[in-house]
Amino acid sequence: MAIKKQATDIKHTALSSAGLRMTSQRALILDIINRGGGHLDADEVYRQARQRQFNLSLSTVYRNLHTLKELGLIQELHFSESHHYYEVKPSTEHHHLVCLGCGRVIEFECGLCSEMKQEIARKNSFEITGAEVQVTGYCSRCRRKKK
Repeated sequence: MAIKKQATDIKHTALSSAGLRMTSQRALILDIINRGGGHLDADEVYRQARQRQFNLSLSTVYRNLHTLKELGLIQELHFSESHHYYEVKPSTEHHHLVCLGCGRVIEFECGLCSEMKQEIARKNSFEITGAEVQVTGYCSRCRRKKK
């Protein structure tokens, strides 16, 4: 319970530092993304939010997603050109496998990716501040369906 309170305090501090407050809508959106395990698009966040706060508008969801992203509390991911997905800003670097059949997203960690970033930075005298590895293919379920 102490970890959850610490995370909540960090969110409140980030908002306060920007001169903003933790509104019920922001808290709801963060909770939905947190509980959803990430990789939710704005429409799905909106759909779930409306079940708990019926008067919430889609524009409010978009506006708050933008604000939370700008504050670094969530991150926006682009698995396809037409959709943006959101997840709580991870504490450790991870990457994504994206199924071309069903759209399922699987997170994975990769020590080799970290080594590769260090090597690229060293060879190019470049400070890397972030990297995103996205691997596309077919999950086991979709592969079975194709056979």
